[in-house]
Amino acid sequence: MPDKPMNPLRKLGLFGGSFDPIHHGHLILAREALESLGLDRVIFIPSGISPHKLARPPAPADLRCKMVEAAVRDEAGLDWDDCEIRRTGPSFAIDTVREMIARHAGVEVFFFIGEDNLASLHTWKDIAALRALVKFVVMSRGLGTPDQGFPIIRRPVDISSTEIRNRIARGLSVRYLVPESACEMISQHRLYRND
Repeated sequence: MPDKPMNPLRKLGLFGGSFDPIHHGHLILAREALESLGLDRVIFIPSGISPHKLARPPAPADLRCKMVEAAVRDEAGLDWDDCEIRRTGPSFAIDTVREMIARHAGVEVFFFIGEDNLASLHTWKDIAALRALVKFVVMSRGLGTPDQGFPIIRRPVDISSTEIRNRIARGLSVRYLVPESACEMISQHRLYRND
């Protein structure tokens, strides 16, 4: 997806994940990070093949991208990119960061990481190079995130994609948990009914 023409970026937040599906917790944390860190833009980047979530295949990549695109369409400062979907093989953060830096010369990159990924951060591909290129920001939906020396965006939001998929599989409503546009796509394509 080509970037929208905008002023040059100084501070860019990268929010990667499976977004299977995107939900209001993702959007609340992204908005909080945008405002509290003074970012010019936060880009949601749906993963193609997540090297950390190989046990369960996600919903089709094009549908996850469409849900993310619809969720951020009218949100100032929020955008999305399909660079990981377009690449073959596992979606590694280092490749995405290098691509974004090549596109936006001189930008300062803030890379969002979920608090549940902190313990395995040392196992990420080329982690030393990645640490040199970005400032990690921990996205915390709880109150017990250990201090790793990274800025923490903390909003107590008790919503998870797993919970949403489980509710859909049980025939329960996910209204108010997921943006309306994503709800419509989930229903239209009958996603997550067999989870």
